[in-house]
Formats: sequence, structure tokens, C-alpha cells
Amino acid sequence: MTETSRPADSFHVFDTTLRDGAQREGINLTVADKLAIARHLDDFGVGFIEGGWPGANPRDTEFFARARQEIEFRHAQLVAFGATRRAGGKAADDPQVRALLESGAEVITLVAKSHDRHVELALRTTLEENLEMVRDTVSHLRCEGRRVFVDCEHFFDGYRANPEYAKAVVRAAAEAGADVVVLCDTNGGMLPAQVHAVVSTVLADTGARLGIHAQDDTGCAVANTLAAVDAGATHVQCTANGYGERVGNANLFPVAAALELKYGKRVLPEGRLAEMTRISHAIAEVVNLTPSTHQPYVGVSAFAHKAGLHASAIKVDPDLYQHIDPELVGNTMRMLVSDMAGRASIELKGKELGIDLGGDRELVGRVVERVKERELKGYTYEAADASFELLLRAEAEGRPLKYFDVESWRAIVEDRPDGTHANEATVKLWAKSERIVATAEGNGPVNALDRALRVALEKIYPELASLELVDYKVRILEGKHGTSSTTRVLISTSDGKGEWSTVGVADNVIAASWQALEDAYTYGLLRAGVEPAK
Repeated sequence: MTETSRPADSFHVFDTTLRDGAQREGINLTVADKLAIARHLDDFGVGFIEGGWPGANPRDTEFFARARQEIEFRHAQLVAFGATRRAGGKAADDPQVRALLESGAEVITLVAKSHDRHVELALRTTLEENLEMVRDTVSHLRCEGRRVFVDCEHFFDGYRANPEYAKAVVRAAAEAGADVVVLCDTNGGMLPAQVHAVVSTVLADTGARLGIHAQDDTGCAVANTLAAVDAGATHVQCTANGYGERVGNANLFPVAAALELKYGKRVLPEGRLAEMTRISHAIAEVVNLTPSTHQPYVGVSAFAHKAGLHASAIKVDPDLYQHIDPELVGNTMRMLVSDMAGRASIELKGKELGIDLGGDRELVGRVVERVKERELKGYTYEAADASFELLLRAEAEGRPLKYFDVESWRAIVEDRPDGTHANEATVKLWAKSERIVATAEGNGPVNALDRALRVALEKIYPELASLELVDYKVRILEGKHGTSSTTRVLISTSDGKGEWSTVGVADNVIAASWQALEDAYTYGLLRAGVEPAK
């Protein structure tokens, strides 16, 4: 990697997803996972990727060995994390310090105690010996040609208890050769004004280059990070999607977007910010967590508009209800259709779907009333774009899109003496003037109906062979009498190129599922370019 391919050293975006982010409950990264995430982070353009603690566990040791061989970093430098040497020893003789050097990482982050109580109770040593541990370890690594950052653990709590000692740790690290001293809100209890005041004072009193590492226990990690930047910090430590211990860390993506779009700082290589949404979702897939739909900037709902008032304004100028152009971060604006929809919402949604309503006020009015009428019965179109498009096209063309006419369907569940169940469905329909009767079994009544419908239609419409049901959600709406209630079913379907969602509502789950299945197959044929029956 050449120096010109790296972001400017005047400001650091430092990612610790592979170490601190991996401490989130529910995340368990393999070495292959860590390599994949490292590639995504390098593609995004962060300056530093903290890969883990070599020597402390075999997985991280293997990661550094493989990363050297398998990844050619274009933007980032790989960072090894470890602790200062043990009390009473020498850094040159400490096996964990040696493991940091053997990792081959160009940059090393050392965690150091900066809270006097932690020094005495956790390290069981003196305050002066702790300062010497910092000096000795930083000096040794610098002599070995490594760049060193020092994370001052529990700094803000330590500063509150003993500000002079906390600042002494910062001075010791800086004077020994640390490039950056990072002030860590390890317990995540700080608020932005407090962070700003402490960082400003420490910067003025020590002259050290400062960084910030914020946990999100008060929900202020991103705000605390930006407050530290306002106070003079030039190094921010974050994790992708805010993953981390307890409730998480400062989220890399809102921090990077704020620095670039709100502060006007160039902290990523040219063009990388527009890849942010894709990279956020790709990393979520690697760690096997569903991407947060309401995450700032990159969530699918980040630029989704539901209220009719908003839609009316957006029709005039999207900036009236959006703080940035979604394309700047690789996202898109979405119009949600619901019982809150007005004319503008319908027109904009039609435009989004490629349907020109031509300013037909009567048509738009009919669609608005139809949506409100059906949502009153329990339908939801903000989560079922495909069903809405079918409704819109039906109103625009004066008749529903039809590829087949259903004569009848039935599903049977048989309870057998051995405790097993048999699920069988029969579908009778007409397609292209042909009457078809199909029967299929499944692992449940809805799966049996899905298979029977597929068997019935695939001979007539081979385009359906690629369709796959990928998600199925049931919600029981308000009850009526006893166990009687209204049921809503949402089905997500894929053709290998994209996904769409359809909705069905009925007084039982099977009937609601059938409605959603009918819409799913109809929309799949529409996507495939098949002409509907005349």
C-alpha cells in the first residue's frame, strides 16, 4: 500500500469492529469472518483496522498471520491490540509485548490504566510503577519501529476521581513516543458537554494528540465522539454498526458521515462514502445479524417517508424533509403507503414504481381511498410494496392483473396416532384457458399450498421456477369474540435477483396466507415480463 492511498494522517478514523465490536453478545467471529470484515472496512477507507489481541488467543494470532498473506490493504493499516508490560518486569522480556511485535502489525494499540483505583486494585501495583509500565512499553515498541497508540482505559471516570494522575498517564504515553493518546469512556456514562470539557482541558494541559473511544451506555456514543472532535480530538475509534460490549460502541457510519457531510472533513478516500450503506449491510451479513432498519444514514427506513404532509413537501423539494441526499451515503428515498397517505404520497410512490399517474386526480383519489379502506381492515402497504403496486395497477387499468383464476383451494392437516402430522393442499385454477388441479404435501399447510400453487402454474409459466419464499410473518390483529381474530400475513419472495413483499388479511391464518401467496406469484410474473391475461 502506498502512502498516497491512505487517508490524511491529520485525522484518524480507527475501526475496532474486529476486537471491541466482536465483544457484542451474539457475535462469534471466525478467522474467515474477520478477514471478510477487514476487506469491507478497507474498502470503506478507514485509516486503521484493529484486528484483535495476538498472543492472547489463537484466533487473533491466526488472523494476523493470514491477513499478512491474504489481504493487500489499499487504504487501512492493520493494528494489533495489547496491554502494557506486567508490573515489575521489562517490556523487552514480556511475552505478550513480544507477541504484538511478532504479529507483524505496523501499528500497535496499548491499553493502559488511567484510573488510580484500577491501578491499585486491578493491577495491584503503585501509581508510579503504572506510569513506568506505560513509558517502558511505548519506548520499547517505538525502538522496534512500531507506531504506537495508547488507550487510556476508564479515563473519564479516572479523571473525575484524580484528574492530575489521569493527565500524568497521558503525558507519560506522549513523552515516551505514543502518536495518539486515546481517552476512553469505558463505562459509557459520559454526556457530550462533559466529554467536551474534559478533552479541552486535557489537550490544553498536556499538549498530547488526543483520540476518543466512546461506549454507548447513555445512547450518546456518537454525540460524545463528535463532542471530543469539537474539543480538539483528531482520532476517533468506532465499530461498524455500533457493535460492541453491552449496548455497543460509537457507530462508525454516522460518525464518518457526520465528519464528511456536516464537518466538511475529508476522512475517507474519494467516493467511499457512497459505499457506506452497502458496506454496513455486508458486515451485518457476515456477523449474521439483521441490519437495523432504523439506523441513521444506512437503514432502509433512514429516508422513508410515511406522513402525507411530508410527501406533499417532498414532491416540491426532497430537501424539505431530508437532511442530506440519500445517494451521498449509498441509500435511497422511499415513500411508504399507509392510511396516513395523501395524494402526494401516492403520486411519489407511483413514480418510484415506474407508474406514471399523469396527474389524474380522480385516479389518485380512488387509490388513496382504497388504501385507507383496506388498511382499516388490517392490510399494511408500507411493508408490502408488491401488493400496493398490484393495487395501484388495478385501479389505473380498471381491472386486476390476472395470470390465473382460482376456482378453489383447500388445505388439510391430519393428526396421526404416532404424533406426526400430514399437511396436504389442493388447488383448482384456470390459466390460459386450461383447468388445472394440483395437489402437494408440505411441512405445514401454508407450505403445502405454496407447493400446490407452484405445481399448478409452473407448466404454464416456467418463469416461476426461480421463485422462492424467503420470509413469512404472522400478526394477530384485534380480537373479536373469544379466539376469533383478524390475522395479517406478510410474505417475502425472491427470484434470485430481488425480493418483494405481499400481504394478506383474513379471519384465519391460512386464508390470509393464500392471499399473500396469490399476490406473490402474480407480482413474480409481472417482474418476469409476462403479459397478463386480457
